[in-house]
Amino acid sequence: MNDSILDKAREAIRGRNLVVVLPEGGDPRIVAAARRLADQKLAQPILIGDAAEVAAAAAGAGVSLEGLTVLDAKAAGDATLGAAVMAQRPSLTPAMARKLVTKPLYLGGALVATGRAHAMIAGVANPTKRVIEASLMTIGLAPGIETPSSFFLMTCPHAVGGARTVVFADCAVNADPDANTLADIAIASAQSAREVLGIVPRVAFLSFATHGSAQHAHVDKVTSAVGRTRQLRPDLAIDGALQADAALSPLVAKKKMATESAVAGQANVLVFPDLDAGNIAYKLTQYLGGATATGPFLQGFARPVSDLSRGATVDDIVATTVLTLARVAV
Repeated sequence: MNDSILDKAREAIRGRNLVVVLPEGGDPRIVAAARRLADQKLAQPILIGDAAEVAAAAAGAGVSLEGLTVLDAKAAGDATLGAAVMAQRPSLTPAMARKLVTKPLYLGGALVATGRAHAMIAGVANPTKRVIEASLMTIGLAPGIETPSSFFLMTCPHAVGGARTVVFADCAVNADPDANTLADIAIASAQSAREVLGIVPRVAFLSFATHGSAQHAHVDKVTSAVGRTRQLRPDLAIDGALQADAALSPLVAKKKMATESAVAGQANVLVFPDLDAGNIAYKLTQYLGGATATGPFLQGFARPVSDLSRGATVDDIVATTVLTLARVAV
């Protein structure tokens, strides 16, 4: 991760008493991260878990729970939190909703939905699918967004033209997005770039063709997504379909583009046509290009929520929390 980006995020949230809910409080890594976040005044963590399990996790991590909030999900359900779930799923009865928030992920999401926490960070003990399901049923999606997605921050020290950090999306959630889903991914990714990197997003929809240089249904899908995004968000700087070199290199863009573009050659948000392309691209960039991949972060939700790898380290958890809370601080 680019230290300057992380340092900037730390300073944006330090001392602001932003509350982060951590639904996997029985994991020693989570407790150690919570301790560090609290001690450095980066956040006020809420640990969800059985009190004895959280205490054992703290002992295993060699840290104190003093000053940290611990909630037992089985005892924390109430009508207000249940109502937050019912707002997203009106078919639920109050009793069903209250029962649902006795589950840690749902309690965490309900705390965010009701404003008792600013963000939720989970995933070291739950698969991405479960984190997304709980977030959909509690926090819900942002206005105008119909599909959640994800992004990586790719910090590329050896990029042509100089070091840069680029948003890659979607590399972890949507396997075969249609044109409307690609538009959702682009809109959410542009917002993520603004919030996390503090930049004006320039969004490139990637393909194996640039502006009709080849004909194929895959290219047509990307072109349709560009049209859909322009219809929904005419204020965004977007272009496509673009090959990756035309999106990133001003010299290549000049050769391949027949018209002026505010994006070609200077894109900082890359939207991939499917999960194959996105996942392969970020890993090749990481392992062959020497880039640092930070993420994936979830996006498209009404309030910030991030997913962690189940192999996440304490450093990873802290960094993800800092960058997620920085989105609140914008």
